[in-house]
Amino acid sequence: MNALPAEHDANTLAAQVRDGTRSAGDVVRDALDRIRRHDAILNCFTLLREDEALAEADAVDRAIARGQAAGPLSGVPFAVKNLFDVTGVTTIAGSSVLAGAPPAPRDADAVARLRRAGAVLLGCLNMDEFAYGFSTENAHHGDTANPHDPSRIAGGSSGGSAAAVAAGFVPLSLGSDTNGSIRVPASLCGVYGLKPTFGRLSRRGAFPFVHSLDHVGPFARTVRDLSLCYDLMQGSDPEDPAQARRAPEPATPDLEQGIDGSRVALLGGWFRRGASAQALRAADRVAAALGAAETVELPDAERARSAAFCLTGAEGGALHRDRLATDMDRYDPAVRDRLLAGLLQPAGVAVEAQRLRSSFRAQARDLFGRVDLLVAPATPFPAVRRGQATIELDGQQVPARANMGLYTQPISFIGLPALSVPVLDGEDLPIGVQIIGRPWDEALLLRAASALERAGIVGCRTLNFR
Repeated sequence: MNALPAEHDANTLAAQVRDGTRSAGDVVRDALDRIRRHDAILNCFTLLREDEALAEADAVDRAIARGQAAGPLSGVPFAVKNLFDVTGVTTIAGSSVLAGAPPAPRDADAVARLRRAGAVLLGCLNMDEFAYGFSTENAHHGDTANPHDPSRIAGGSSGGSAAAVAAGFVPLSLGSDTNGSIRVPASLCGVYGLKPTFGRLSRRGAFPFVHSLDHVGPFARTVRDLSLCYDLMQGSDPEDPAQARRAPEPATPDLEQGIDGSRVALLGGWFRRGASAQALRAADRVAAALGAAETVELPDAERARSAAFCLTGAEGGALHRDRLATDMDRYDPAVRDRLLAGLLQPAGVAVEAQRLRSSFRAQARDLFGRVDLLVAPATPFPAVRRGQATIELDGQQVPARANMGLYTQPISFIGLPALSVPVLDGEDLPIGVQIIGRPWDEALLLRAASALERAGIVGCRTLNFR
C-alpha cells in the first residue's frame, strides 16, 4: 500500500473541493481506486456504492459550479458500519439473518447529517455479527485485517470502520460503541475514535444491540476531522427516545485553546491490572503530557464491567429472542451462544446490575467533582493474531477477545464520553489511550487530544505496505 498523501484529511479535501483545486469526482475516484486495489487484503467493505458515490460527487461539483453554498464536508468520502441504515440498502448488521430484509427507506440520522454537509458515502463496512464481539472476525463476511499487520485483528465490533480509516480508504467513518466497539478498534488500528456521552447523538436508523448501552460515533485520522464530524452529527432527534433533549454545542470546539487549568488524573486500580507494558507506558505518557497530578480509582470498576456483561446478555438476548426461535442456525455459533446465555440469566441478575449502575454512576460523579479528565489504557494489549484464542493476563491464559473490553466496559456502563487517541511510541503495533470526561464535555476531550497531537504524543502513522 502506498503511503498516504499529506492532504488526505477531510478538512483539507473539503477546502480543495470548495475552492476548485480538486473536484469531488476526482477525490471520490481516487478513494474508490485505493479501495479496489487494497481492500482484498483488509476486507473492510461489505458493500461498495461506486456508481452512486460517483453520481453524488458529480452533484456536489455541479452545485459548486452553479455558485451554491458548499457544505463543510463537500466531496469528502466516508463509510459506515453496516448496521447504519442507508437508503435503498438492506441493513445486515454483520449477519446473514437480515440478508432478505427490505432495503432501508431512508438514511440513519447520523448518515443523513453527514450527507447534508456534502460528504459522499462510499459504502458499508464489516463488523462483528450484531455488534457482539471485539475482533471483527465475521463468520459470514470474513475477517477484517489490521492495516498495520494483516495477520492480526482490527478489533471490533467496528473493525471495518477503524481499519478503513487507518488504511486511508476514507478520512472519516462511523461506528457504534456498546461496550467499547469504537475505542477498541481505534486503539488496535491506531486512529482516533470518539464515544460521546450516552444520548448525545441520535441512534435512529442504527440497528440496536443493547438499548441502554448503545452509542454511535466517528473515527478519523486527525483530531480536527474528528471534531468536525462529531459536531455535524449533533442535533435533537425526537425519533431516538434515549437521546438527551439538549441543544448541540455551538460550534466545533476551539482546538487551539488547550486545557490549561483543567485537572487531570491517571486512572489506577482496575485500569492498570492486566495491562501490557506497552499499554501502561502509553497511558503514563499521555497522563504526564496532560499534566496529571495524581492517580485515582473507581473502586467498583471490576463489578461494573461484570454488570455490563450481564446487561449486554439480557438485553441483547431479549432483542433476538424471536429470531433465534426461527433462524438459530443462521447465526454465527459464537454469537448465538452468547445471546442464548443471556436469555437464560435469572431476571434478578439484570435488576442487580441496574442497582450497581446507579451506585457506580455516583462514584464517577464524586470523582468528577475534583477532576476534569481521566486517562486510562483503551485496550490492555495491542492487536492479537487472527484466530488467537487466548492471551496471558496477570500470569493466566484468558480469552483474548472478551478481554479487549477490560477498560472500556466500565465507562460505557454509565455513558461517560471517552476518546481513544493513538499513541506514537515507536512500537511495531499501535495502541490507544482513553481520555474520559464528565457527561456532555466532549469539547474538553477534543481539546486535550488536539494538544497531545500538536505535541507529537499522539497521531496516526503513515502506512506503506504491499
